[in-house]
Amino acid sequence: MEFRTAKLSNGLTIIAELNPTAASLALGFFTRTGSRDETPEISGVSHFLEHMVFKGTDRRDNFKVNLDFDRMGAQYNAFTSEENTVFYGSVLPEFQDDLLDLLGDILRPSLRQTDFDTEKGVILEEIAMYDDMPHFRVYDNLMADHFSGHPLGNSILGTKESIKALKRDQMQHYFDRRYSPTNVTLVAVGRIDFDALVKKAEEICGGWKPFDAPRSVTPCDGSRSRKIIVDAKLARENMGFMSPAPSFMSEERFAADVLAGILGDATGSRLYYALIETGLADEASCQYSCMDGSGALMTFISCDPQNAQKVADITSNEYRKFLADGPSEAELAAAKNKFATGATLKGELPMGRLTAVGFDWVYRGEYIPLHDQIQKLLDVTCKDVVALAKECEIDNPTALVLGPTEKMELFE
Repeated sequence: MEFRTAKLSNGLTIIAELNPTAASLALGFFTRTGSRDETPEISGVSHFLEHMVFKGTDRRDNFKVNLDFDRMGAQYNAFTSEENTVFYGSVLPEFQDDLLDLLGDILRPSLRQTDFDTEKGVILEEIAMYDDMPHFRVYDNLMADHFSGHPLGNSILGTKESIKALKRDQMQHYFDRRYSPTNVTLVAVGRIDFDALVKKAEEICGGWKPFDAPRSVTPCDGSRSRKIIVDAKLARENMGFMSPAPSFMSEERFAADVLAGILGDATGSRLYYALIETGLADEASCQYSCMDGSGALMTFISCDPQNAQKVADITSNEYRKFLADGPSEAELAAAKNKFATGATLKGELPMGRLTAVGFDWVYRGEYIPLHDQIQKLLDVTCKDVVALAKECEIDNPTALVLGPTEKMELFE
């Protein structure tokens, strides 16, 4: 493996993890913008803009964009989060220039009014679809409650009202403020010809005009609020608990991954044995999400409403027992080994390494080889995990319940 970097004169950063033994490559443009960079008047514009990027440019209409991806046999997509909008694809090495030409071209979309009007209907349908998903509703409301008054509480999709009111010129203005080459990183992984990559990037992206795209980053400890949203139409009780956690910049992020694994991995975790194996819940998971200046430890549970209070009490007791006793060495080893195996399997393909390499650079400006990342994970101790759990106050989270139950005690 070899890591190389370059920067165009307009500020666009190019990074690559070169693997000459790989049979494919992956490229992605990581744009440091998301819902936290929006105002209420343009809520949802980042995600809407992600859709519009595929609708065509001065060189290609949307049909030609899709045709060119298909011609290469590319696996491609995009996603928008609270903090990033990423456009990526994976192809055979002989299509490196073609993929970069296409991805670079669509990053300067035409934003035609007719496409905007059509895609607005698609976005509204997507919002309606997610409104029918209890897990998403819990996540969206829990983020809003936990990060109350903080930009990280902004909804990624926006609302029906904000999308309906959004104008094409508002989207253009947002694009002009956020899609600076100084705010975009070109990430490449796999069998890459780096010199050719830089040359092509200069040809495609060298004319992008640079400008400032600042972001206000303030930490947030979370509201620790409690809320019950009653929806009699739902057949399951859906619970979400959120505690503050280390940011993407913190070395404690490795301990946070292990902590989440011990508490709520899909198999063999505290919540799995307490709730899934006992038949009290059909979902019980804990996940760690690290962000710019903040982080969150998120627990999601789905169960029969008749068992809701019992499930909430068991979850609370399990977290308090963990704070008092910590994990066993067996639990610690199992959690670390699962993450190490998952990272290794994912890292065997360039597409699997793309986001890890990209976000390490976007957030911290550093490259960490896969084996070094795994070693940092394996170095986590029981003491590290318990100290972090206490620091995060996992026994006093922001709590939200969605379902038919009207009254519950949550982490009392």
